[in-house]
Amino acid sequence: MAEITVELVSVERMLWAGQASIVTAQTTEGEIGVLPDHEPLLGQLVENGVVTIQPIDGEKLIAGVSGGFLSVSKEKVTILADFAVWANEVDTASAEADLNSDDELAKARAEAGLRAVRRSSEGL
Repeated sequence: MAEITVELVSVERMLWAGQASIVTAQTTEGEIGVLPDHEPLLGQLVENGVVTIQPIDGEKLIAGVSGGFLSVSKEKVTILADFAVWANEVDTASAEADLNSDDELAKARAEAGLRAVRRSSEGL
């Protein structure tokens, strides 16, 4: 099976690095899927989007991201997000409360996390 090296990094931490069979990300040009040997590209991630990674040896990983960039070469995908959180790390009650916050950053992070949770529950 063909594989591609993937790194998902936020300003705060390295979330994941490893080998994957496919990566999807929501960019300002639409949602894209990246397979091994994809043509090189640079894309801007949407605010409050979702990134999915299908590792070679494991279950699909789903993260909520807010802002940043996606860089693709033939051998590697690097996702540099302003903010990123795994769907399984999101406290949904707290995130839903943050949607009503006056703090725009808290709202954006809550929306990104909740989108990841929704995508995870859809099984996509």
